[in-house]
Parts: sequence; C-alpha cells; structure tokens
Amino acid sequence: MFDILVVEDDRSTRLLMEAVLRRGGYNPILASNGIEALEIMDHKHVDLVLLDIMMPQMDGYEFTRTLREGGSELPILMVTAKEAPADKKQGFLAGTDDYMVKPVDEEEMLLRIAALLRRSKISTEHKLTVGSTVLDYDKLTVFDGKSENALPPKEFLLLYKLLSYQGKIFTRAALMDEIWDMDSESDPHTVDVHINRLREKFGQNPDFEIVTVRGLGYKAVKKG
Repeated sequence: MFDILVVEDDRSTRLLMEAVLRRGGYNPILASNGIEALEIMDHKHVDLVLLDIMMPQMDGYEFTRTLREGGSELPILMVTAKEAPADKKQGFLAGTDDYMVKPVDEEEMLLRIAALLRRSKISTEHKLTVGSTVLDYDKLTVFDGKSENALPPKEFLLLYKLLSYQGKIFTRAALMDEIWDMDSESDPHTVDVHINRLREKFGQNPDFEIVTVRGLGYKAVKKG
C-alpha cells in the first residue's frame, strides 16, 4: 500500500482527502502545514505528497522548494484554490509534478496520483509494467510475457502515454501536442493511424486494450 502525505491546513478538507485516499486503496498521512509535513517525513516513509499552497508557517511553494533543493524527487501533486496561470507557473517552477484546482474531481485526482506513482517508478527503472506486459523506455520495446516487440518511437511514446494514465481520455489534439509537438505539421488523423497500428500489434494482449471514446479521443484500459 502506498503512503500518501496530505499537507492541508483546512481540517475538513484533510478529512475529505483522507476518506478519498482510503477508498482508492492508499494509506493517508495527515499534516496541517509544511513544517509538520517535514517533521513527519523525518521518521515516516512517504510515496507521494498531496499538497495545498496557502498554509501558515510554511506554504506549499516553500515546502516544494525545500524538498527539491534537498535533492528529493518525491512526486508532488498540488491541490489548491489558486487557479491563475501565474500561480500554476510558480508551482511548477518550485518543482511540483502536477497541479489541480479546487474543487477537484475525486476520481481524476486518484487517476493523477496513480499516474504520478507509476511515473516515479518508471523514472528510476525506465520501465512501465501492466500485468505481464513490460514497456522498456530505453529500448523502445514491449514484452508481453512471451515475446519482445520493438516499436517505432512515435508508436512507443503513444502507447507509453496511454498506459501511464490508464482510464484517462486523451484527445487527438493533446496527443499531437505532446508526442508530435505543437509545431508539427502532421494531420491529427496521424494519431488514428498510429492507434490502428498499435491495435494490430496488441489487439490480443491479455493486459490492456485501447478504447475509442466517440467524439473525444482514446484511453487505455487495463483488462481483468
């Protein structure tokens, strides 16, 4: 079970986050401000931090900078009422990994937490595991438990993105921006072509499938 440190000065919000995390299968650890959170981290293992920004004694920005300046790569998800672009920019410059604006969708928050935890593991191992399927980022290969399949870079990155955020819907435009970059002159239907190629190669995969969400885009769903 992953240990999630909730750093939030509002008691009712802390308790709500605790309930949501327990429902999601996580072990929540509660702190009311950044200083208390740092003290907890001195003697408890933490896998991810769920962090408010506006707090007494030490706010979320300072807490994040303190961790990053100390060399910590612990995943941080800021969850705050501060929604201005400048606030988000400051959060990312401080070193947060993701940013959500209150009130948050609870299911989306759980998806983002799961994605951050997967990415944290991937960043050290350079591998993403879904059931018996293993994506090796260094080799651009997919091992399905029986054989290894080398993919072209764009196909691999597309599959890697979808499986890193299982259940999350990505529009064609979002996938184009991230994988083909915003300056690409490729047609958005390029995404469809690559999705079809992935389905041809992994349509019988026992661990996942790529689902079309009509009118929206695509998502990867874990089987079983």
